[in-house]
Amino acid sequence: MTSRKSSPKGTVFPNFALACLLSLSFPSLPAFAQPQQLPPGDGKALVEKLCIGCHSTSRILNSAGFDSAGEWRALINTMLPLADAQAETIAGYLATHFPAKEERKPTLISGPVDITIEEWIAPTLGQRSRDPVEAPDGSIWWTGMWASLTGRLDPETGEMEEYYLPPAARPHSIVPDAQGNIWYTGNGNATIGKLDPDTGTIEEFPTEARDPHTAVFHPNGNLYFTSQQAGMLGRLNPETGELREVKTRARPYGIKVGPKGRLWVAHNGTNAIGTMDPDTMALEYFDIPDEKTRIRRLDIASDGRVWYVNSSLGRIGVLDPDTGETREWPSPSGPKSHPYALAVIDDVVWYNESGMRPDALVRFDPATETFQSWAIPSGVGIVRHVWVTREGELLIHQSSSNRIGRVTIQGPD
Repeated sequence: MTSRKSSPKGTVFPNFALACLLSLSFPSLPAFAQPQQLPPGDGKALVEKLCIGCHSTSRILNSAGFDSAGEWRALINTMLPLADAQAETIAGYLATHFPAKEERKPTLISGPVDITIEEWIAPTLGQRSRDPVEAPDGSIWWTGMWASLTGRLDPETGEMEEYYLPPAARPHSIVPDAQGNIWYTGNGNATIGKLDPDTGTIEEFPTEARDPHTAVFHPNGNLYFTSQQAGMLGRLNPETGELREVKTRARPYGIKVGPKGRLWVAHNGTNAIGTMDPDTMALEYFDIPDEKTRIRRLDIASDGRVWYVNSSLGRIGVLDPDTGETREWPSPSGPKSHPYALAVIDDVVWYNESGMRPDALVRFDPATETFQSWAIPSGVGIVRHVWVTREGELLIHQSSSNRIGRVTIQGPD
């Protein structure tokens, strides 16, 4: 275990410098090796100079697009600060060559429930804000993976502050403990980290797995986590620092604690849902019938059934652990909708269609087997993880547009 101090609260790096830093920090991304060519036109040189530093040309070529320069400009403004003339030139070029793709628009379903979506833009642009959680004091925290930071939002005032973590940490997700400490998975430096917001002190616990991914606290006090690329599950005792890791099936991703204390694991590399005994760490698996199934997230209803997103096939499904039987429903926007994050609130399933633009928030009522969906206001993508607050609200985010969101559910009329 190692200890260090976080950078001062509220420190914000100059955003253009941050963009350059990000472009230098991740040279191993495959798309960077063989850049694809952008179409000629006024603005191409600026796009290549200012945009390709942070992400590959393919991100633009394969984007869902926008019909207007104003929409492109709004997105650019959440990524890095530009002079008006530069922003207008870039936005005009992108609108000309990359209009909205009709096939990427979601199929929205009306229904009886009303919701309100509030969104906040995180201070440091280009950080890829994601995975918001609620701390015991009601504050909302998020992780800025690309900038190796975590941030705090007071949802009542809108005030935000950021805490910089070790530069190599690249925290994938965070989870608060009962005392308000923020634990993060150091996806970039193979650590589990703990931030004390009051003192800025950071403790790091090195892991065998190279890429800690998603974590959850168990009622027994231990922190359990997945490591996707390493194919491992881990358990950390926060009091003693004792760490144990075990191998599992391919690409464990989301992890949740069930009503009886067992841990449930989504597998993004094979057609299975795993379950683990919290004490022995013994593993069992439930195979999902279609071999093309890949599951990113899951959650457990009050009856113990496990709801999951079948991301690769555009479906949601439910597993009955008592019988091993599964059942699935196609998502409203079809097989390419790519359901991603999921939560169960009062036994109703909420998830997003991350393959659509705008990213759609979907409600599925198992009692009536009906869907309802809404376009997320800044839905250029992607909601990757969600959190249910004590008040039954849903915390969401848009990593590409640097936003943290809160969904308030009014309920059926």
